[in-house]
Amino acid sequence: MLTPAEADVLIGQHLSCLPIESLPLAQCAGAVLRENIYAERDQPPFDRVAMDGVALLSQSVQAGTRSFHIQATQAAGAVPLTLAAGQDCIEVMTGAVLPGGCDAVVPLEDLEVEAGAATLRAGLRVGAWQNVHRRGSDTRQGSLLVGAGVRLHAPEIAIAAAAGMARIRVSSQPMLAVISTGDELVEPGEPVEPHQIRRSNAYGIVSALREQGFQRVADDHLRDDPAELRARLRFHLDTHDVLILSGGVSAGRFDLVPGVLEELGVRAIFHKVAQRPGKPLWFGVGPAGTAVFGLPGNPVSTLVCFTRYVLPALLGSLGHAPEPVARIALAAPVTVTPPLTHFVPVRTQQDDWGRDWAVPVTVNGSGDFSSLSGTQGFVELPPGPHTYPKGHVTRLFRWS
Repeated sequence: MLTPAEADVLIGQHLSCLPIESLPLAQCAGAVLRENIYAERDQPPFDRVAMDGVALLSQSVQAGTRSFHIQATQAAGAVPLTLAAGQDCIEVMTGAVLPGGCDAVVPLEDLEVEAGAATLRAGLRVGAWQNVHRRGSDTRQGSLLVGAGVRLHAPEIAIAAAAGMARIRVSSQPMLAVISTGDELVEPGEPVEPHQIRRSNAYGIVSALREQGFQRVADDHLRDDPAELRARLRFHLDTHDVLILSGGVSAGRFDLVPGVLEELGVRAIFHKVAQRPGKPLWFGVGPAGTAVFGLPGNPVSTLVCFTRYVLPALLGSLGHAPEPVARIALAAPVTVTPPLTHFVPVRTQQDDWGRDWAVPVTVNGSGDFSSLSGTQGFVELPPGPHTYPKGHVTRLFRWS
């Protein structure tokens, strides 16, 4: 069987990078940037007033002038004025261009304004460029602001707007199909017999995809019937970029998915990874390049495999720059016995020094989905047999 690292490599080799599309800026939240964003001009593009008050020449204050005639008012967005004389000042608003001939701003709270004159507070010192945001002090024209591969959130969208970009080149959204298999599955809200279970895996996967910004997500439920599996899987292979199946990939009599996929021309890249939970994980590629993930049907296995393999692969296909590996220390010893990589659900907590710790959570088998409530993700522990002590640092995978 493959190791998880070997499975990562094979998935990355066979998942195609998605094409690029140009979208209006307002539609790009959550998308992955596929071009660089450069500064359209200096930022700020002018010497900008940083506080409401009056603009004046600091040398006049240093020469002994304490009361200044208010020459005019400079509003934000207005054409810049020019100071007429050293004994004058210009009333200014935050965000306005600093008037010509001025090099300092005195805020309103340091002034007494009366009869068209502004008098400085006793003892107030005024230096050049105080309360002025100098031109180009943030970035210079042509500077790289955001590099390709970044996920676009509110700050990046605002930066693009400030750079004058009405449209941005981003990765196209993939067409995804989340497919549950099994006669035993019943939808929430429908009558359920004692021998049946609720269909929950698909809801968890779809929710995780939507949290990550994936919008084109279809959902289907297939019975353990070869003819239905062939017909519906053929349809999904023809109409989607990625299939994410839950169930039907183990070694049981009714685990029909791998065989049906083979009949439909899907080439198996690997089946089974040396891990617990999620050992039966299946991955293949369809005739038209559709990536197919076959996740084990037990709920904990499904969510672990989705988080560990599927989600990083999907983000990679968008051109998303890999996130730094998160690492965390165990808050208690963990013993692993079989020679398999172990994924252990954890809650994260901070100690009095602000350090993060992973508190292992006991799960009653890979079907015990309810134990995951309140956990933030899982840690990856190397194959046993071994006891990993408190303080052992390992990889952390968050659910989202």
